Amino acid sequence: MTKSELIARLAEANPHLFQRDVERIVSTIFDEITSALASGDRVELRGFGAFSVKTRGSRVGRNPRTGESVDVGEKAVPYFKTGKKLRERLNG
Repeated sequence: MTKSELIARLAEANPHLFQRDVERIVSTIFDEITSALASGDRVELRGFGAFSVKTRGSRVGRNPRTGESVDVGEKAVPYFKTGKKLRERLNG
């Protein structure tokens, strides 16, 4: 599902809201999650899951085309852990 499909479904399920308002709500939620992760915070949505940031250490990688060794610096990557209710729903 893409962001635009999510907005369309929410607008359809809530006919009392304009689509532009639903779009603003979804964008605001995503922006807040992104901002929290960028500042190092953890975002937990009960029953759905938790977003956090993990740090990958620096390492030596390989260029697949040339086989040359390349230094890859330390980086922060987003991480998502599913909530219990979501796992139960997916696994029946």
